[in-house]
Amino acid sequence: PAVRPSSPYVNHRAVDSSVHVAGQLPFKDGELLGQGVLGRDVDLEAGRELARHAALNALAVAAEAVGGLDRVRIVQMLVFVASTSEFGQQSKVADAASDLLIDVLGENGLHARTAIGVASLPLNAPVEIQMVCTAV
Repeated sequence: PAVRPSSPYVNHRAVDSSVHVAGQLPFKDGELLGQGVLGRDVDLEAGRELARHAALNALAVAAEAVGGLDRVRIVQMLVFVASTSEFGQQSKVADAASDLLIDVLGENGLHARTAIGVASLPLNAPVEIQMVCTAV
């Protein structure tokens, strides 16, 4: 997808050989694809699909930062899941994003990962993904 400029921050920042990608929400064609909290408003499968879209957006930012998708190597991904305190399946939501990165990038998509539950996210989005990558 096209990378939209952000303000008052940038979508990515290079530090030495690492590129830090700002948190990305599950937008498609400028529209947020879902809102709410997993375990209350959003079911697991919908959360997984939203995580794939957020990862796709983060991947687009990474590709722009390093000069093309074929040059992206993911180092780390942080997945924030807006969820009830009882939900407990944040890793299953994050698995969908991880699978997408590996499907698209193969070996370069393998990454360290953290998935955490949070009370809320910007725009009431159910998922936000941040990543660190390098150029190959």
